[in-house]
Amino acid sequence: MESRSSGALPSVPLWQLNSLRFFFLLMACVMGGFVWKQILFDSADWPWTKGLAKSMLAALALMSLLGVRYPLQMLPLMLYELAWKTIWMALIAFPAWASNRMTADIEALFFDCVGVVILFFVIPWPYVWARYFKQPAEPWRKPPAPAGEVID
Repeated sequence: MESRSSGALPSVPLWQLNSLRFFFLLMACVMGGFVWKQILFDSADWPWTKGLAKSMLAALALMSLLGVRYPLQMLPLMLYELAWKTIWMALIAFPAWASNRMTADIEALFFDCVGVVILFFVIPWPYVWARYFKQPAEPWRKPPAPAGEVID
């Protein structure tokens, strides 16, 4: 397949690749360990919303294992994790704290999420910019065949 990129993607230092691998492994083992234990042994009486949320987290933990082997290919998964936690902290936790409406649940989730700030320093932003913003998108449809060529 031909390259549609206008240039090569920037290289990512080994320390960043290994840091991403570490965070993918952390997501898979720590979060996955808690979630899979709950799903396997505590899920009998859950409301469907809790079961849905825990199933999504379990899938995220499984997908994180791929990130240990392919950190750049699975980078969108890490960007998703960074995005939802940042949005939650900025739009839910911070306003609750600022208006003195912080609950024990919000505070506990805040401390579960605050470690995500480290990812802002680990994610290879030049690579993200080149790969997801500068690189041309995949085509929306097949390009027309050159004149005289038969299409299957």
